[in-house]
Amino acid sequence: MDSSLRIVQPPINLSRRELLSRCGMGVGLMAAAQLLGAEQQASSPNSEGSGLSPARALPLAPRRPHFAARAERVVHLFMNGGPSQVDTFDPKPLLEQYHGKPLPATNLRTERKTGAAMRSPFKFQRYGQSGLEISELFARTAATHADELCVIRSMQADVPNHEPSLMLMNCGEGRQSRPSMGSWVVYGLGSENQNLPGFVAMCPGGYPIVSTQNWRSSFLPGAYQGTYVNSQHTDARQLIANLGNARLSSTDQRRQLDLLQGLNEEHATRRSHAAPLEARLQTFELAYRMQSEAAEAFDFQREPRWLLDDYGPGTHARQLVIARRLLERGVRFVQVWSGAGQPWDNHSDLEKQHRSLSEQWDRPIAAFLADLKQRGLLESTLVLWGGEFGRTPVAELPQLNGRDHNHYGFTCWLAGGGVRGGYAHGATDEFGFRAVDKPVHVHDLHATMLHLLGFHHEQLTYRYAGRDYRLTDVHGRVVPELIA
Repeated sequence: MDSSLRIVQPPINLSRRELLSRCGMGVGLMAAAQLLGAEQQASSPNSEGSGLSPARALPLAPRRPHFAARAERVVHLFMNGGPSQVDTFDPKPLLEQYHGKPLPATNLRTERKTGAAMRSPFKFQRYGQSGLEISELFARTAATHADELCVIRSMQADVPNHEPSLMLMNCGEGRQSRPSMGSWVVYGLGSENQNLPGFVAMCPGGYPIVSTQNWRSSFLPGAYQGTYVNSQHTDARQLIANLGNARLSSTDQRRQLDLLQGLNEEHATRRSHAAPLEARLQTFELAYRMQSEAAEAFDFQREPRWLLDDYGPGTHARQLVIARRLLERGVRFVQVWSGAGQPWDNHSDLEKQHRSLSEQWDRPIAAFLADLKQRGLLESTLVLWGGEFGRTPVAELPQLNGRDHNHYGFTCWLAGGGVRGGYAHGATDEFGFRAVDKPVHVHDLHATMLHLLGFHHEQLTYRYAGRDYRLTDVHGRVVPELIA
């Protein structure tokens, strides 16, 4: 039996009037779809003869992966805009020698015209027993967690543009609509709390570039889409719009929802359980259940004062406290954004901007990892830090104090969840431009993360439009050196 985890749509069920209304070629297409659907239902390991897909029966129910997992949940710390690898986690001392001078020919095309080499204005130091070299920008994180970080210095993306690179990192595809990584993880594992979303995306101040596409479910059932939270708010009831219901008692609201669900169920049955209707059914039900638990889960003020002091002040500290609370309560995938714009996209004034951003993130990240570790959650939580690409080691014209986009070689790091701590994987060239040793494409990163979650990335599939889709598309390989 195929061990792929997939969800199959139930056979088409039409009334006589609808059948007659869909004449000509449509009838043949429906017949083919029904036959194919029945065949898939019979072969699916998840159908269990119920005639009802698991996504529709209980979409967020916990599910077992293909094999024993090292990680059970994911936190993605998304540094929107592209932090500079040569100023954070990939030291390049040769840039000091070439500062202000043209680099030797690199045969790499940058998005805009660039000038001479630009040294890093930040000092690097070795930390921990592993001796990982990390910039002063993340000194707190390095001092306490260097031996838990798995730093990938040889990351590669496809193009030096924000939109497709955001989509590639978040959805595994830079051009077309595809489900996000969080949606795939929740599709595969379900959630451990049926009163909260399985996937939460926190971004302060509004939507980032390409908006909700970053946490979309696309053709996966709507229950797996990320729930957006404007984490700029400090009041727990403002974080999610319309969380409370002051006009109806819980009993009356339940009766109202049951009536609405019944009407929608009938509507959906007549239309072969169309995906938008399925999404609406599940969304209404989840919204009702969230009223009982979401306000408490997002109320970071319930934490003791000493712990909040450890995380420090500011939006990002608040986001990470909430992230830990959500993980504790069974949320499967939490994405924490650095802001609605591209805060790390420092084409000019990089020294000031990177320093300011790191001051907002370094202390909270160090406290977050320590908090997870103290609660026994870090070993089963996979943490990913990084942006959509990196930056050039040469200065961008005309300011000569910032860096352009660089997809040829950049850095991200993993922690917890079975990764190899205190390890730097791969390398860029001597200037930090291109990955030259053990390159890791974004597809490889996704494949490795799914492996740590207990999945064969080629078998976590969903049939749509006549083919099986997966997060890594037709690419990706697991990188064993990243695994402890």
